[in-house]
Amino acid sequence: MSHSTAPSITPAALRAALAERRELAILDVREEGVTARRRLFYSSIAPVGRLGLLVGQLVPRFATPIVLVDEAGEYTSRAAALLAGFGYTDVSILAGGVSGWEAAGFEVFSGTNVPGKAFGEVIEHRLKTPNIDALTLKRLQDAGGDLVVLDSRPFPEFKTMNIPGGVECAGAELVYRALAAAPSPETLIVVNCAGRTRSILGAQSLVNAGIPNPVAALSGGSMSWLLSGLGLEHGQIRTAPRAEGAALEQARALAKRAAARAGVVEIDRATLTRFEAEASVQTLYRFDVRDPLEYVASHRAGWRSAPGGQLVQATDEYVGTLHARVVLADDDGVRARMTASWLVQLGYLNVFVLADDDAYRALESGPEPVSIFGTPEPTRWINADQLALALEAGSAQVVDVDSSLAFRAAHIAGARFVAASALEDWLERLGDPSRQLVLTSSDGVLAGLLASQLRGRIDGVAALLGGTQRWLSLGLPHTAGDEGNLTADDDAWYSPYHHAPDQAAKQMQIYLAWELQLVGQLERDGIASINVIDFDTPTHARSEQRLAALQGSPNLL
Repeated sequence: MSHSTAPSITPAALRAALAERRELAILDVREEGVTARRRLFYSSIAPVGRLGLLVGQLVPRFATPIVLVDEAGEYTSRAAALLAGFGYTDVSILAGGVSGWEAAGFEVFSGTNVPGKAFGEVIEHRLKTPNIDALTLKRLQDAGGDLVVLDSRPFPEFKTMNIPGGVECAGAELVYRALAAAPSPETLIVVNCAGRTRSILGAQSLVNAGIPNPVAALSGGSMSWLLSGLGLEHGQIRTAPRAEGAALEQARALAKRAAARAGVVEIDRATLTRFEAEASVQTLYRFDVRDPLEYVASHRAGWRSAPGGQLVQATDEYVGTLHARVVLADDDGVRARMTASWLVQLGYLNVFVLADDDAYRALESGPEPVSIFGTPEPTRWINADQLALALEAGSAQVVDVDSSLAFRAAHIAGARFVAASALEDWLERLGDPSRQLVLTSSDGVLAGLLASQLRGRIDGVAALLGGTQRWLSLGLPHTAGDEGNLTADDDAWYSPYHHAPDQAAKQMQIYLAWELQLVGQLERDGIASINVIDFDTPTHARSEQRLAALQGSPNLL
């Protein structure tokens, strides 16, 4: 692959550009597992091996100023060449990468979704979000206390594991559904997630909206529950009910008041049409913040799915361009307003809510369309049955480029795993060149993209049509485990839940400590534009009074 001679930008110049509060995208082109060890605060992860799959969604405007980042120059020139081929016209490279940034005296962060997680910690630090510890919650549950536990993670995460008795009510759904989920205005609502961020933001959403119920975040989420020696449920399907009638009207009124207090700007269809016409000069993101299943059933044409709670925590996964326009929509008048009330506080987005009641005129159904930027070279595909015969004959070798976590769970028998961005570096070490190289990924899309990029360098390289999912569905030979993983955990951040049982507790303690130190790191750095708003509702005082009463009561009732 050709390498680019894109101009460089010094750390000081990048820092100055951030202060100008103009459109700018900072893309870290290393794999997620590597990036999570050392990164810039405002970077989005866009590994060079996956760039064609990600950049169209992250940076939709081709003239956006883009700064590429790696550790010290190992991937950025390759990424710049790809972006130039895709049509991006303003690409530069951070001189010295993360190492140069650190050498210039600027703060280096670790972890994933750093802006959103730091935001949650700042919120708790400044607003003193009411919280309850795991053992107190368990005693209250055992005593039959008047409470409901709402799990603010998306349904697939909830189904994997949840606190006993918990009910799924993902992020933006909380104000929308909480009033229907709680038996009475006196019911204590406890919000939890896997760690801290979504518990804090979820509970604070209810406080900000001013719901009548007392509210608390489960301190440390499911991690603290496990660290307290308590067990979890698995495979549950409980979901909070939708608000209807008076409950919906009350939720809508609360959300409208919260959005107004946050300064959220509501627009009509005519203004949106103008924004769309200006999208070539000012970046526009349009997000449907409802449940993904609602999106699949019916959504506005051309809009992306971004469930509100995930959009707030993982903003860097959805929005790569700082200071872009972001328009949110729902069909209930609650979820978009509450999501917007959070995004404006991040301080680096121009946030709007589409309030036009007639906005559902042009509808689509089905999953979100994905913009894929590839190469002129066509992909050579191989069917599962053809690959099975070739493997049996010893004339093919399989390299999985998708996910080391998925590879651990199940992969084609005999396959090896290489992180997508490292594939070019591993080509000469993959073994017998007389055997056809076949790439596979979950659905085959990433494998096909990489195979097309390698067509000019490797004879006969092919991608498995339908990917590993198709292979597994046909019951063809497969195995599990990490044997054959050549790049370890470089491609993905391994959460504490991904570690072996004898290591999980230690990793959870490390993770929770990492989140807690983010506030101090932000204060040292001074780069974040977070603007915390105190909504000054009576819910906070009501919640603290209930929690204090619980602590002082022997039976916690």
